[in-house]
Amino acid sequence: MAIVEPLSPTPDGHRRLRLRSTSNNEPIHEITVNTKEDVEAALARAREAQKEWAKVPVAERARIVRGAVDRLVEQREEVIQMLRDDCGKTRAEAIMIEVIAACDAINHWCACAERDLSDEVRKLHGFMRPLKKLVMHYRPLGVVGVITPWNGPFALAVNPTVQAVLAGNAVLLKPSEVAPRSGDWAARILHEAGVPQDVVQVLHGDGETGAALVRAGVQKISFTGSVATGRKIAAACAEQLIPCTLELGGKDAMIVCSDADLERAANGAVFNSMMNSGHVCMGVERIYVVESVADEFERLVEEISRKVRYGGADSDEVVEVGALYWDRQLPIIESHVADAKRKGAEIVVGGEAVNNGGWFYKPTYIRKVDHSMDIMRKETFGPIVSIMRVKDEDEAIRMANDSDYGLSGSVWTEDDDKGIEIAKQLETGSVHLNDASISYGVLEAPFGGMKESGLGQVNGKGALRGYTFQQPIIIDRWKRKTEQHWYPHTEKTAEELEQAVKYIYGTWLKKLWFMGK
Repeated sequence: MAIVEPLSPTPDGHRRLRLRSTSNNEPIHEITVNTKEDVEAALARAREAQKEWAKVPVAERARIVRGAVDRLVEQREEVIQMLRDDCGKTRAEAIMIEVIAACDAINHWCACAERDLSDEVRKLHGFMRPLKKLVMHYRPLGVVGVITPWNGPFALAVNPTVQAVLAGNAVLLKPSEVAPRSGDWAARILHEAGVPQDVVQVLHGDGETGAALVRAGVQKISFTGSVATGRKIAAACAEQLIPCTLELGGKDAMIVCSDADLERAANGAVFNSMMNSGHVCMGVERIYVVESVADEFERLVEEISRKVRYGGADSDEVVEVGALYWDRQLPIIESHVADAKRKGAEIVVGGEAVNNGGWFYKPTYIRKVDHSMDIMRKETFGPIVSIMRVKDEDEAIRMANDSDYGLSGSVWTEDDDKGIEIAKQLETGSVHLNDASISYGVLEAPFGGMKESGLGQVNGKGALRGYTFQQPIIIDRWKRKTEQHWYPHTEKTAEELEQAVKYIYGTWLKKLWFMGK
């Protein structure tokens, strides 16, 4: 990402921010901060544009949005370079985590759109079946506010925006001020594909702009970011009686069982702890290894960790770990490592920052950690492998659940049945067996956290419908002038209703109504 610095305001009084690269400290971009009045004006335009966009048939919306993949593929080099300049990402990470993920999300949701959003006739239960017909209509909410983070700025802007737009909404997208150009690119590929300009608008700024968007009068907020900000957004949405989805922090646990494939587990531990410079909400942040295999597992992790290379986006050499994406993350990482060392942890590999014109933290491996240490309790968000030994899988489960977070987790075992049983005991939104950090990319799976890791879920079967109001339309089949239980009531009314109770619910007929569905 970037270092954000204030600049002198514009002649009309708008604040300005300058961004410097954490990879080489060079200026890369400037933004003008949108005010409350700017947000209100954008919302007015979005409301008008949404009315027309909602009239476009779902299949046609999907055809238009699907064209964004072609635009992204054609311009991928510019997007990759933007991500490397702005974030310090390695080339492989920019492609894997951002470009491929964005293409895949667009393709998938466009393929699902007509099936998930078209009117649907549902079969009714029991005595209602011959009397009424139910049509489910998935009505767009209106205007949706999407607020995205700095760690996966392009893919995490594309995915919710595309879902909301396919559902017939307009979107006001507020990217992180640390990675604003990713939001611009997300809107650009959609506009070039044919989505109207005012259906997807980008608002730039910091917390002031985000707060204005949350309070502006949109119909839903989709937010990915910190727990502290998520709490404020949840409170604001509750006051306005509007829905929100909150994907917040994580402290994902990895459990290495006694029968794990240790070579795969060690490779997975290092990769999933360090990828994206450790800036992954569902990355591995703490590892529990069963004592009986700990020596060999730790040996392999050390061997792999020592081979991990780091460097800036402007380096000619291939590296695995890039710069830190935000300079403000460095003090948090340093504090957690220092706390662990002070309390008895062993820094085996790395464990220090490097400022050689940019902001880097060496790929790090720490052992002998425990739950008295911040590095096992708080979200570190750095390229660090932290390993704690446990007596057995039961202790690993207890330690994994001893956390304020519950976003994702992983179990490493060659016995799938055992792995599933352990997974079911973990207090976390999703669980992987013999892999980690991929649940957001498995688009068929609902993604969301327990505890302080969030509210609601994204993706899965309800993804597109989550941006609609599910409106039931109930149709009378017979079009009679009156119903038997309508007014005027007679002496027989209650008697006939009582007979209905007796014969429908109290005799063999109930099998026809309920058991034979």
